[in-house]
Formats: sequence, C-alpha cells, structure tokens
Amino acid sequence: MADVKIEDGIIRIKELDIQDAKSSKVLAEYPEARWPEITRRALKIGLGYLQGGADS
Repeated sequence: MADVKIEDGIIRIKELDIQDAKSSKVLAEYPEARWPEITRRALKIGLGYLQGGADS
C-alpha cells in the first residue's frame, strides 16, 4: 500500500506501484525524462474525474 499524505494542498505519494500493462506501454513510448510529468498530469486528471464522488 502506498503512503499518501496531503500537506498544504500537495499530494505526496511514496512507494506507489501501478500494475497496468496498457498504461505502462503508453508511458514507455515517451522519453524516460518525461515520465514523472506525464504521470503527475495523469493522476491530476484522474483525481479530477473523482471530484464530488466523496460526497455521493
């Protein structure tokens, strides 16, 4: 299980493993130097889709 904390509006994730063959294949098509930014944007977009779901 990943260690997830929120500090001053910043989500900090340690030891996060994502097992998804399709996503890793897509990510591998980009230069490795861009992986952190691409992953950050993908998580931000994914969390945006959940907006309001906690209240439902």
